[in-house]
Amino acid sequence: MAHVYSRTCVFKSVEDIKGKHVTIMGLGLNGGGEAAVRFFLKKGAFVTVTDKKTQEQLKATIDSLENDATLDKSRLTYRIGEHKIEDFEKADCVIKNPGVNYEGNEYLAAAKAIETDLSIFLRFTNAPIIAVTGSKGKSSTVSSIYYGLKQAGYNCFMGGNITVSPLSFFDEVTPDSPVVLELSSWQLADLRGRGVLKPHISIITKIVPDHQNWYHSMEKYVADKRLIYADQSKGDYSIFDAEDDEPGTSPDSNEQGNAGLDCSTWGNLFASESKATVFRYGKSKLKDGCYGVWQEIDEKGNFCGKVLLPGMTEEKVILRELTVPGDHMRTNVLNAALVLYLMGVEPERIISILGNWQGIEHRLQYFHSWHSPKNVNKEYKFFNDTCATVPEAAAAATQAFGKPVILLTGGTDKGLVLNPLIQVLTNKKPEEIAVKSIYLLKGSATDRLLPYLDSSNTVYNGPYDSLDALLTALKQELEEKVDGNLSAGSEVVVFSPGATSFGMFNNEFDRGEQFMNKVKALF
Repeated sequence: MAHVYSRTCVFKSVEDIKGKHVTIMGLGLNGGGEAAVRFFLKKGAFVTVTDKKTQEQLKATIDSLENDATLDKSRLTYRIGEHKIEDFEKADCVIKNPGVNYEGNEYLAAAKAIETDLSIFLRFTNAPIIAVTGSKGKSSTVSSIYYGLKQAGYNCFMGGNITVSPLSFFDEVTPDSPVVLELSSWQLADLRGRGVLKPHISIITKIVPDHQNWYHSMEKYVADKRLIYADQSKGDYSIFDAEDDEPGTSPDSNEQGNAGLDCSTWGNLFASESKATVFRYGKSKLKDGCYGVWQEIDEKGNFCGKVLLPGMTEEKVILRELTVPGDHMRTNVLNAALVLYLMGVEPERIISILGNWQGIEHRLQYFHSWHSPKNVNKEYKFFNDTCATVPEAAAAATQAFGKPVILLTGGTDKGLVLNPLIQVLTNKKPEEIAVKSIYLLKGSATDRLLPYLDSSNTVYNGPYDSLDALLTALKQELEEKVDGNLSAGSEVVVFSPGATSFGMFNNEFDRGEQFMNKVKALF
């Protein structure tokens, strides 16, 4: 049974934080713990921050806090390298890290009250919320919405799972400041029962299996996703997928308790449950009676995104060609275009703004090019897609450029079905673009891939036990290939692991930074 949190808060107001004892569980390296420390210190709390990482591992975050003269550090206590039960028992409130499971955790069980940075923000903000969750495309959708609103003149903010804690901008938002939040399933689970997430606009991007090493079933995983619209009302908007699910991943109507409703896809299930005004998104024109956005090819053979909403007499074009690659990116940015349209931005302005969006760090991010000294006419373009942590995302990366790519992939397993990536790597679907060459990074997910590659006689390089070894081998091959092929043109090298980073890196962002730095140093 999923844990349900209290609707009431130990803090009656932001001012009530003053003098309270707060334990922050997880200082971390991505900014969430640090932002919570700063927020509660500035609001007058006595703060204990506890993290099982070592002083050396947390040095960058600790130094950032210690070097900030604006903080009253006399009220700050560090508990590094361990947790102590008394820090949880004596605290008025514990601020929980979303990566920590409540179930079976003795420290959280000892807490009088538990909140998160998101729950505190949502309890006390009056800003309009645009919330995005899903399995694929969350960060791209959130980032393109944020970019679009900023360019349209909104004083907006972006935070959540995209590594920016909303507590870092709590004091800057107003009732006219839209806040765009990327929400992971874990962050949503931490909001269950609180009644604080009431987004004006919610979006669920494509649902595929993810975090199955944590959830062990699609139903439990998606149950947390459904919390994003649970407390919306008719004056709000919910935006859901109108396409079919990946084979074998659709909901079971009996298990969902919605017999008699159209729950043949996750999008249909969500649409049947949401109390908000529902819009859909698709790659082809929506069914009659369905409103939202879809993709078309116009009479000149060019891509366009169209919208039709209640009250409109005819559909309108709100998106055209993008600078970022990939069919999946068109879906993400089209959802951003719909959000901008709902926020009152004119279609031509939306087309202009989003057509100039350059994408985001770590998601099919172009960052470097290289010409071999032996053939200066041959250009190799390097893309960092480290945040592709599921097989579907890595498979999509191989198709995003319209030509065969050199794929660097592999990592740590998280219990996911590997079929989408296996099919691409072994060229099982003739309609898909074959991968030009494969380089594997060691890891438990890679170990599961190898038998399929071997049995299909798929040629690959590695696995390599480090990025240095992989990139050195790649450079050697590229230089050797150039010797026999002096043709001009460009090729794509994309690092899209399709797996997590545990063991070899601190997290996927550290993995991406290391990859880009090493490529620039070696090439």
